[in-house]
Amino acid sequence: MSDDASDRDERKPLTRLAQAGRKPEWTGMPGQPGAIVSPPVWRASTILYDDVAHLRKAAASSTHERLFYGRKGTPTAWSLADALTEMEPGAEGTMLFPSGVAAVACALMAVLKPGDTLLMVDSAYDPTRAFCKQILDSYGIETIFYVPTAVPLAVPLDGRRVRALFLESPGSLTFEVQDVPALTAWARANGIVTLMDNSWATPLYFPALPHGVDISILACTKYIVGHSDVMMGSVTANADWFATIRQTAYLFGQMVSPDDAWLAARGLRTLGVRLAQHQAGALAVAHWLKDQPEVARVLHPALPDCPGHAYWARDFSGSTGLFTFVLKGGDEAARAALIDGLAHFGIGYSWGGFESLALPIDPARYRSATSWKAEGPAIRLHIGLEDPADLIADLAAGLARFRAARDGG
Repeated sequence: MSDDASDRDERKPLTRLAQAGRKPEWTGMPGQPGAIVSPPVWRASTILYDDVAHLRKAAASSTHERLFYGRKGTPTAWSLADALTEMEPGAEGTMLFPSGVAAVACALMAVLKPGDTLLMVDSAYDPTRAFCKQILDSYGIETIFYVPTAVPLAVPLDGRRVRALFLESPGSLTFEVQDVPALTAWARANGIVTLMDNSWATPLYFPALPHGVDISILACTKYIVGHSDVMMGSVTANADWFATIRQTAYLFGQMVSPDDAWLAARGLRTLGVRLAQHQAGALAVAHWLKDQPEVARVLHPALPDCPGHAYWARDFSGSTGLFTFVLKGGDEAARAALIDGLAHFGIGYSWGGFESLALPIDPARYRSATSWKAEGPAIRLHIGLEDPADLIADLAAGLARFRAARDGG
């Protein structure tokens, strides 16, 4: 593998997935030939020094990506962070967090100060909204929720110290795709930093920084880990913001365990093949659902009638396994009849694992700048790695139960 920077920059995304984060000093031993394929699990709290002079010297110099103290990490976490950085061309570095919510919270705290105003997309993940309302508000930081499809933003800026613009594209639950290049250009022209929750597409299908985003956030719990067995988040930033993100994370004591980092790095290596399967299965199910008489609409960014589909077609290189469909009429009991009898879908929060999930959702509860009106109850699906034919047959039986409950049959 070449160490030449120009050769590395020309690598395609799938090649980066296989090669990133495997520095020789993390996969081999000094003075010994050969190297292992994957960096091992380095567990550490205390780091021992030869003498006081070496301890003083270590504390007086950079402690980044060098054994210093367990909270600063070990090669296991550095390898994963390095790989995620390489997936975002133009990124300076990545910090890891114990959950996606922790990543969102720390990124916002790194950027915002009392008296600032944050512009938050109205379709944001509910815990992100809750953090704004319950934590930022208590620090004297104002949050204004804006319409996801608003370009340019119709937000009154006069008299406000607008510091940051937060995007989530596609939006949580309802999957509106935002015009990220236009929004980031508008923000840059107004001296506003941009943050984006990029968990749905991952940098594989949407590298956020090349589209103008300053700080890209992932709930690695989802597709990066891919096996529903680790909680983790990440924040990848450009050169303007990475040092601030890193220092804020250290001051808040944010870190991940080396065992979790190793599992996430293992999941990252198969991200390409997994996302391709998630995409194919989800599209098969989504197209089938569109033709069912019990379904009012399907909210999937790759379908032409999804809000912002043109932006998805222009900016994204693929779609993933998460989308929503709206039922035609019915009530909570009818929706439960559909979900409760499913054989191949689990009922649970999160997504991104190999297993399919079905979740009842009520987007109207999580809107303030916009309103959500639908023809009936909504269900969010995550299409896992099962055969789509089995999932479609399962949903067909579920729609029959829904129809019987709705129509009193």
